[in-house]
Amino acid sequence: MARRRDGQVAADRILEEAMEAIAEGGLAALTMSALAKRLGTSGGHILYYFGSKDRLLLEALRFSEAKLAEERRALLARRLGAVRMLDAFVGLYLPRGPRDPRWMLWIELWARTVANEPLRETQEELDRGWRDDLAALLAKGVAQGRFAAGDCTGRASELLALLDGLSTRVVLGQHGADRATALATAKSAAARLVERV
Repeated sequence: MARRRDGQVAADRILEEAMEAIAEGGLAALTMSALAKRLGTSGGHILYYFGSKDRLLLEALRFSEAKLAEERRALLARRLGAVRMLDAFVGLYLPRGPRDPRWMLWIELWARTVANEPLRETQEELDRGWRDDLAALLAKGVAQGRFAAGDCTGRASELLALLDGLSTRVVLGQHGADRATALATAKSAAARLVERV
């Protein structure tokens, strides 16, 4: 992405506004012209930074995930027991509620990865960050004697697959799927999966 000296600030502002627009109206309502109007600029200005709507969506997801990666690192650095840390990790992963913009982006981009290799690579990179951090958390729990020994990476992948399913149901507003229910289900499943001792 091309940048002027102040380009990072301008690009970040566009991404923040895109995330707000997604939260308000969903992805279908997010057009380059509508986003430009919200920002008081032109569609060409946005294209200067991102080149296409697909690239804008991808960068918005990266932008959102970068903030969550900082929160994950801070969580993993805290002096918490493994069980409390796992519960906090699950809470961080799940959407805040229906129409969570980060999760709406994930769902949209997952559907596009089949035909878009750079997008698939980025999605795998972001997923790997979550999986590796969760595997490290589970290994810490094993070392503390709180979780049974086992394949921490495999367990992390299984738990994230469950969280993805719960998250999708919450974001789509499916009947009976809300954050509180998803969180309780995820914590219960995580307890069984990691075999707390």
